[in-house]
Order: sequence, then structure tokens, then C-alpha cells
Amino acid sequence: MNAFQPSRPPLEPVEQRQVVTPVVPRPKRHLRQLSHRVMALETTAKVAVNLVIGTAAISALGQLLPYHWSQQDKLREIRTEVKVMEGRVNNLRTEFSRNFDPHQAKGIMQEKSYRFEPNKRQVVLINQEDSPGE
Repeated sequence: MNAFQPSRPPLEPVEQRQVVTPVVPRPKRHLRQLSHRVMALETTAKVAVNLVIGTAAISALGQLLPYHWSQQDKLREIRTEVKVMEGRVNNLRTEFSRNFDPHQAKGIMQEKSYRFEPNKRQVVLINQEDSPGE
């Protein structure tokens, strides 16, 4: 493996004859212009699509905002009605608890039926100016 190998003379490149072809200009400029056109068309298409999407979004908002406002008005009306009803319910609850309070039963019976206990006298106020005795 470590044996000496005969040295070879360095290889010199063989000169090859180049075939001279007629000079044809490469279409680099044409390709560059074409790529710019393609990029311009692509950008234009993207802008057009975004405009269409934006127009659709604005149109949808234009239709949804009046609906939203009407729903907010209805909600405000319902909240007002709820407050009124809560007041009414509270009044009815206090009246209900008063009506069923055993300590106030006699007083409530007198209010509702205009009847009095037998040991009490009914007092009727008469205006003296209208009394027939004078």
C-alpha cells in the first residue's frame, strides 16, 4: 500500500476547437418584461378580489347595522317594561303578605267589606251645612 507509484506527467488540457455559432441574443429582457407583466396582473387580480370582498363586507354591515339598532331599541323597551313590572310585582307582594298577615286580618276585613265588629260603633261624618234640621 505504501509502495511508490510511478509518477505521471501532469495532464495538459487538450485544446478543443470551439465551434463558432452565430450569435443569437438571449431573450433576457423579454423574459424580465414578461415576469413584470405577470406580477402586475397578479397584483391587479389580488387588489380586485380584495375590493370585491371589502365591498361585500361594507354592504353586509350596511344591512346589519339598522337591524342591530332596532334590536337595541327593542331591548331598551323590554328593560323599561321589566322595571315597571318589577315595581308592580313588589307592590303585589307587599299587598299579598299584608293580606295574609294574621295580625292585620280584622283591619283588612273592615277595609274590604265595610263591616265592623259588633262592639264598635260606626261613625259617619255629616257636614253641618247640609244637615236637614236647620
